[in-house]
Parts: sequence; C-alpha cells; structure tokens
Amino acid sequence: MEPSASVGGDTYDYTLARGDLHLSVTDAMGHGVASALTASLCVGALRNARRQGLTFLEQAAAANTALCDYQTSQSSEGFSTGLLGRLDLAAGSLELVNAGHTPPYLLRDGVIQDVDLIASVPLGLFPGTTYAATTVQLRPGDRVVLLTDGMLERNAEDLDLPALIVATAHLHPREAVRDLTDRVLDATGHALTDDATLLILDWHAHHGRDRHTQAGTPA
Repeated sequence: MEPSASVGGDTYDYTLARGDLHLSVTDAMGHGVASALTASLCVGALRNARRQGLTFLEQAAAANTALCDYQTSQSSEGFSTGLLGRLDLAAGSLELVNAGHTPPYLLRDGVIQDVDLIASVPLGLFPGTTYAATTVQLRPGDRVVLLTDGMLERNAEDLDLPALIVATAHLHPREAVRDLTDRVLDATGHALTDDATLLILDWHAHHGRDRHTQAGTPA
C-alpha cells in the first residue's frame, strides 16, 4: 500500500489457515480521521467474524452491520467498498464478494481475463444487507490482482495497467507489487491523491505435504 498525503482509508488483509486463505482489500469513503476509523473498523470486523467461525458470507454481513451501527451511533455517514476472498488452497476454488469495489484482474496463460462478479453494495450503507459470492475456479499458474482505485487515479490514467500486469508475470508477486506501485508513483510524480493498494495472489495447484500433529507445532 502506498499512502497518499492524507489518509485515504485503504486496507489489505490476509490470513492463511490449514486449508484455505482469506484475503481482502477495502477502501473507506473520504479522507482523514473519519476514513481511518471506518477502515480500521471494517478490517477489524472482518477479522473478528472470521475468528468467531462465521461463514464467508456471514463475515461480509457482520462487517456491514458493524459499520452501519457505528455510523448510526455517531449520527454520521460512511461506508467502505471491498473485495473479499476465500480460496480453497487444494481445489483452487476462489470465492469473491464484490462490495461496490474495483473488480480484480485475472492473468491466465499470459492474457488478462474478465472476472464477472455479482455486484453488491458497499459495506456500511444499508443494515441487513446480504452479500452474494461468485466462485472463480483457478487453474495452475493463475495470478489474481486485487487493487483499489488509487492504482487507477487520474494522474496515472496513461498507464496501461493490464499490459503491465502481463509484463510483470515472470516476477514473484512481491516483486510485481513493488514494480507496479513504483510505476504508479512515477506516473503521479509521487503525489498520490488517494491511497494506492495492490494485492497479488498466485495459485500453483499444490499445497505442499499434509501436516499432522497431536500437540504443538505441526510436523
């Protein structure tokens, strides 16, 4: 994440479990302290719901409820767009919830593929909102790129981001993230007007050997 001069409210998060991976990229409305509070509450609510053992869609609903309750208590307005994901590491089945967010890019066999997701409203707008997930079946070698609109801001509109994602396909995800964000920074003269956040996921169709334990760290 490359922060702007004023807080833009972006977050990214992920957690790796034994059989699946949860990840999210969110973007709270506005700038400054209010945006930071909304962003922190959003990612915190998602983590709390996950740790309570709620299902993937229940996690999205819980975050929406937390944001709605907070805005009501403060007599204020605020929301967060979000792209939430849960990947079955063995099967390569990726569930995605698009809560009013910039859609992801899917790089497959050197070509950017469209990812047609069910569109839902942002988190924190309407109490009682239910969210729907779209399942994307990944293939070995697929790269999924999640981002916020700061990566697409007006000062960087001359950058062909899909082409750059293809051009950096040979790089490790960590290196690709650095290269792509550096290009956005260069295009904007290092004067971002919004946070720019990028999260890259590669799936290689295997999850290593099985782990077994009765106590302590898995062998």
